[in-house]
Amino acid sequence: MLLSLAIWIPVAAGLLVLACGGDDRAPLQRAIALAGALAGFLVTIPLYTGFQLQGAGMQFVEKLAWIPRFHIHYHLGVDGISVLFLLLNSFVTPLVVIAGWTVIRERVGQYMASFLIMSGLLNGVFAALDGMLFYVFFEATLIPMFIIIGVWGGANRVYAALKFFLYTFFGSVLLLVSLLYLYNKSGNSFSIQDWWKLPLALDHQLWLFFGMLLAFAVKVPMWPVHTWLPDAHVEAPTGGSVVLAAIMLKLGAYGFVRFTLPILPDAARELAWLMIALSLIAVVYIGLVALVQTDMKKLIAYSSIAHMGFVTLGFFIFNSHGIEGALIQMISHGFVSAAMFLCVGVMYDRMHTRNIADYGGVVNTMPRFASLMMLFAMANCGLPGTSGFVGEFMVIMGAMKASFWIAFMAATTLITGAAYTLWLYKRVIFGAVANEHVAAMKDLNARELLVLGLLAAAVLLLGIWPAPFTEVMHASVNDLLRHMTPPKY
Repeated sequence: MLLSLAIWIPVAAGLLVLACGGDDRAPLQRAIALAGALAGFLVTIPLYTGFQLQGAGMQFVEKLAWIPRFHIHYHLGVDGISVLFLLLNSFVTPLVVIAGWTVIRERVGQYMASFLIMSGLLNGVFAALDGMLFYVFFEATLIPMFIIIGVWGGANRVYAALKFFLYTFFGSVLLLVSLLYLYNKSGNSFSIQDWWKLPLALDHQLWLFFGMLLAFAVKVPMWPVHTWLPDAHVEAPTGGSVVLAAIMLKLGAYGFVRFTLPILPDAARELAWLMIALSLIAVVYIGLVALVQTDMKKLIAYSSIAHMGFVTLGFFIFNSHGIEGALIQMISHGFVSAAMFLCVGVMYDRMHTRNIADYGGVVNTMPRFASLMMLFAMANCGLPGTSGFVGEFMVIMGAMKASFWIAFMAATTLITGAAYTLWLYKRVIFGAVANEHVAAMKDLNARELLVLGLLAAAVLLLGIWPAPFTEVMHASVNDLLRHMTPPKY
């Protein structure tokens, strides 16, 4: 029941918020939204505390017939990989609700409901063990985010929302064809665990690999299908950018772990060179693109693409350090990117501009904010002691086992990441007060301090003591590797 509660409590709370009426009841809508988000987080905690570390199989399994004629089941379960993403998503949702508490003044109920419903749908993606159920949740998450960008976004919000929707939906069509092929090949079963055991010929695996690749690569997003992300981030409201970066980008990477690697191991081995090449392009080239950005949100968006390149790199070097490092990088990126976008949101609420050139000397008027943003900037650079270091270090260590040159190229992100992050921080935070608008900025209020303080605690916890995260995923990662044979580079 815990998994169903994690999915449907936020959805039910979102529908209740919508039922409350218009903006004249905004205080009630905010209270219900926060209560629903907190309840959704609380029901995921027993999934972590009650998780059996020794088991590689699925736990907290629920299975009910949904559409018996086509053997489609409401089949849920989590392993050591997926349980962490349910926890991450449910942790971020209350923060987004609190962050938009007073910032959103129009259509408050619809705004809060969109995030709650999306939170439940995202939990459904991470918990689904039926291929068609996974696809339904996977596609349904597009709808709330499309609405969030299109209604509460910036001046070009309609263009950004359509580009986001069309890119991600087009890729998913090929995913559906791949899932239907696996359904027929497995004797009319949509069970993902049954698909893991299918003996597929290499040529069939290669076709399926490319079918799934486009869907998952767009979601990550990988180079060169990444161009929708900067537009979506720039136009999205702060809460939309937070969820998009912290959770939605993880869906594509999660798809590689849940589908591509275990179902198509031979194709993954054959095409590992391609995936590594695309990942390294994201790490190196996109990092350089981030250096020349003048919009804070766009810079952080390109930073996200570079960091997610580390994730796909870790998956396709086929050793435990690489895969566990990639998973830790996903969790860390959820904390750090959420915090960075919230920091931009804090400044935007006061100045209504995201241009780096409009700022300077913010530390003089907002010292508490500058201190917290410094921590998040250091984590974005991969400073030891922060969450950003752990995943990158493990991926580089795993890459070193495969090839020195892959590790060398990957390590360049430590230089470019520090360059664009510290360059951003220097221009915005340090120096003399740039203008009267910066001089009038007020430091963090209690609500903002709470949100950023919780993320700071998460960044430090994962950076200083990563064992609670790595121990949970270890058995599941080893089980995944049993499906794979290391490639030759």
